[in-house]
Amino acid sequence: MHMRKLIQIAALPVFIFVLLFSCKKDSKQTANQDISQDVLNGIHNMGLSTQNVAKHPEGYLVEGDIVITQEDLTNSHEQQLMRIAEVEQYRTTNTVTGLPRNITIRVSSSLPSSYVTATNAAIARYNALGLRITFSRVTSGGNIVISAAPSGAGYLASSGFPSGGNPYGSVLVNRSYLDTWNANTVTSIIAHEVGHAIGFRHTDYMNRAYSCGGTPVNEGSAGVGAIHIPGTPTGPDAGSWMLACIGNGVNRPFNANDQIALNYVY
Repeated sequence: MHMRKLIQIAALPVFIFVLLFSCKKDSKQTANQDISQDVLNGIHNMGLSTQNVAKHPEGYLVEGDIVITQEDLTNSHEQQLMRIAEVEQYRTTNTVTGLPRNITIRVSSSLPSSYVTATNAAIARYNALGLRITFSRVTSGGNIVISAAPSGAGYLASSGFPSGGNPYGSVLVNRSYLDTWNANTVTSIIAHEVGHAIGFRHTDYMNRAYSCGGTPVNEGSAGVGAIHIPGTPTGPDAGSWMLACIGNGVNRPFNANDQIALNYVY
């Protein structure tokens, strides 16, 4: 069976893979366990799904691989009308400002060199597009730091959305899986999480079953939510780097619509 995972943590029938979901749900990570209604309301008001919310070292994990911090919950969010469709390119209301701008990425020294290789490859994918936002890898500091997720984490990787015009500062990777996964797949996962960090939502946020299988799940449609990017399709977009789920062995370089989306925003 070809395992698929979400960028989050969840068990799906037949196949799984959201850069955040593990093959099986840990009993300690039962959906919404110990999550207060106030937190769920805040996540809902941000236009994000309140299904399968889990606690995360940096706050709360939603939609498989998106981190929502307490600061996110307390800040007000721009309300915008959403275009509702099955699968399109979407951004949030939070993006990186001060363009043109170089974003530095550091890989924790505790991670194997394979993550440095994958990060370099992900950076090269972005920089090849000639965007107003570029990336470079550094060995100290870093606007975004890639480090290991806690032992027993139920997601493949996680990141969050920009705040105050700056990218989300952390990407956590699950070494239990990614240490042995295909190099192109790990590159695609890192590029995906960096995509969240600069303000992109899942391409299939309205119907995650498109990439994840199982029952259709709508991740939400308001608040920071999902603003349709002009010029991207209103039908299924196979291969997008921001699809919610991916399987080991899958490579997702930017497709034509991804490039339109990235050039439109940056």
